[in-house]
Amino acid sequence: ARAGKATVFPQAIGMAASFDPDLMFRIASAIGDEGRAFFHAADKRGNRLQYGGLTYWTPNINIFRDPRWGRGQETYGEDPWLTGTLGSAFVKGLQGDDPQYLKAAACAKHFAVHSGPEALRHGFNAVVSMQDMNETYLPAFKKLVEAGVEGVMCAYNRTNDEPCCGNTFLLQEKLRGEWKFDGYITSDCWALVDFYEGHKVVKNAVEAATLALKRGVNLNCGSVYYPSLVEAVKQGLVKEQEVDSALVQLLLTRFRLGLFDPPSRVPYAKIPESAIHSQEHKALAREAARKSIVLLKNRNNVLPLKKDTRYIYVVGPNATNAEVLLGNYYGVSDNLNTILAGIAAKVPPGCFIQYKQGCLLDRENINPIDWTSGEAKQADVTIAVMGLSGNLEGEEGESIASATKGDRLDLGLPANQVNFLKKLREGNSKPIIVIVTGGGPIAMPEVEELADAILFVWYPGEEGGNAVGDILYGDAVPSGRLPVTFPRSIDQLPPFEDYSMTGRTYRFMEKEPLYPFGFGLSYTSFSFSDLRLSSDQLQKGKILQVKVSVTNTGKLEAEEVVQLYVKPPRAAFRVPLASLRGVKRVLLAPG
Repeated sequence: ARAGKATVFPQAIGMAASFDPDLMFRIASAIGDEGRAFFHAADKRGNRLQYGGLTYWTPNINIFRDPRWGRGQETYGEDPWLTGTLGSAFVKGLQGDDPQYLKAAACAKHFAVHSGPEALRHGFNAVVSMQDMNETYLPAFKKLVEAGVEGVMCAYNRTNDEPCCGNTFLLQEKLRGEWKFDGYITSDCWALVDFYEGHKVVKNAVEAATLALKRGVNLNCGSVYYPSLVEAVKQGLVKEQEVDSALVQLLLTRFRLGLFDPPSRVPYAKIPESAIHSQEHKALAREAARKSIVLLKNRNNVLPLKKDTRYIYVVGPNATNAEVLLGNYYGVSDNLNTILAGIAAKVPPGCFIQYKQGCLLDRENINPIDWTSGEAKQADVTIAVMGLSGNLEGEEGESIASATKGDRLDLGLPANQVNFLKKLREGNSKPIIVIVTGGGPIAMPEVEELADAILFVWYPGEEGGNAVGDILYGDAVPSGRLPVTFPRSIDQLPPFEDYSMTGRTYRFMEKEPLYPFGFGLSYTSFSFSDLRLSSDQLQKGKILQVKVSVTNTGKLEAEEVVQLYVKPPRAAFRVPLASLRGVKRVLLAPG
């Protein structure tokens, strides 16, 4: 992201909707290839700018515990097991499999309890029980350490009263102690300034630098370590040997990247510039976008569309909006296929397609005259491309149209979009297909009622438009599954600032959601039978193998995402209602 021209894959939450670790590995490997090629190309030209190195501060494996969080789109959803599984695959793909060298250095962030509110992150204290810490917030980080992740980024906020970048429990007891992490630790950018300006646990930059270094932070993204560490040494607060020890870890990472060796010895230095935005990677981006799209509704099997549908009318603020392909943190592509372009590419000669935007993204039209809803009645099918964009949700300083620094305090679609859909439906019995973009759950019971079919496409990357066209016309069968719970309304959620998992996510939420975690329809149907266990007892330290027979009982070849959940017995203490423990994509022909 932000390093220049690159293949733009779906936003992380969309990749998570694939429920596909193998796909995640291949995407990360492609990103690593492009990053390596770009690094060496820039080096040859003498270009050394921010974001041009080989230490990538990804993946974001925070738990998407609350759908109001704007940065939830960067995560792999609300489930610890799925997050750890997909994150581990990403790390292995990005870092490569050479026994001596790293292709690139991944970095797990934000360690460890961090998920909004964005407006409070520089002074907020997340209070977390040890049960939630060990069952929800830490498992994915532990899994990535076991996968060999090279870096870990500590978060802005405090966790249980200590800043994450100066947290004894997180950095020393867990990360370095119990888990034996041997990579580097970096602060989030300017997080050490928060020590004295936001959290007020120290008085000044010198004390902040001292605290962070002694707790294990090797690298400061910001301006606190220099010159304040120099002053800390002069004042006797820090020993030179402690600075040297922190520096050694950073140099080790550079050695592992091969930066001190001749390029001829580093296999990844041979990756050609042609890897950047290659045809192979574009095809992978299209595959990823296809697998990320979730079919939420399909009344009367209105989808897939017939190839010779006579007249298609496309409307909505996001049909031509390239912003909705991207989310936040992205590269630059000259191949941004908008959703309208992807649909138009599928319409055969002699069939009509018309487009009018019809409504604005998040506010009522200024002009009271609207011809769109009347014209839609003449079409055989109307496709309304609605939803959010990275301007409405995202990180603190990215979402320029957000009054809440990127978070969403209203989970619904913008009211003007809902009103527009109601106008489209008035007196119109023809099918209305709603395509929704967004980086997290949207409470949209009105859309569920008004639409004949709903596709949730996330922020699908540069090939998103083509992927949507593939799904609409049946050249691909939807197989995405929700990695987050979609509540019916914001009233179903605990307070945003409450980090207890009680009442949150599919694991602890007892209220009926609009769409549950793991949900997603297909153009075909599947049946499950003959569930078999390798043992009728679950024993500590031993693997329990589960097998099931899956049959495609429909008419189209398609992939099913088999999901295995474990439901614990009732106990005197709080236990999850169910927990995901396995996923498997299987391609099945009918019969």
